[in-house]
Amino acid sequence: MLQLVYISSVAATADLGSILAVSRVNNRRDGISGLLYSDSVRFLQALEGPPLAVETAYQRIKQDPRHHGLVILSRREVESREFGDWAMAERRVGEEGDQFCARVDRLLANTAPNVRATFDSFIKLRRAA
Repeated sequence: MLQLVYISSVAATADLGSILAVSRVNNRRDGISGLLYSDSVRFLQALEGPPLAVETAYQRIKQDPRHHGLVILSRREVESREFGDWAMAERRVGEEGDQFCARVDRLLANTAPNVRATFDSFIKLRRAA
């Protein structure tokens, strides 16, 4: 199973709700799971699944005008899914920063230390900005 983690910038016209809806359909169809985090400026995403499906999804994302400046942070083989089912972390109305970080920590509970550190540092940097 392939796990790919990338970061990209969000185009001003990106509708996160529609991206999530389409991604869930495509990922379910293709056997891909992972985590998508967005702060409305950048996406940080991990994709896990069959190697060809993950590579195809990434190529599709690269062609999507709602993403630009894509950089792969990690590409590795994993024995089993670290992220479980598809999920998207997003700050909910009224959700305090600590509550949000605790929820993301639960989503990252089974990930490799370096993958967890990538998400943790990104979220903490964005929170401090």
